[in-house]
Amino acid sequence: MPEITREEVAHLARLSRLALEDSELDRLAGQLDVILGAVAQISEVSAADVPPTSHAVPLENVTRPDVVKPSLTPAQALSGAPAEEDGRFRVPRILDEE
Repeated sequence: MPEITREEVAHLARLSRLALEDSELDRLAGQLDVILGAVAQISEVSAADVPPTSHAVPLENVTRPDVVKPSLTPAQALSGAPAEEDGRFRVPRILDEE
């Protein structure tokens, strides 16, 4: 695999609108070359028989089933509220209207 050149790094920096110094271009060229080499090495692995996955282990939903059960009526729920308005809890305003 060909090395990534300093000029290619400078071109990528311009496209990304990054202002890089000469020393940074040299350092990044070496680092990007290592990264591209690792990606190329991974690409060589034969994975045709490996199914695609989003997680290494199977995940299951750990929540309980959604079952309708008897609950409080609106009047019962509001019975302990300090203030109520139009069948809802009334709370102090914390933001001014604009």
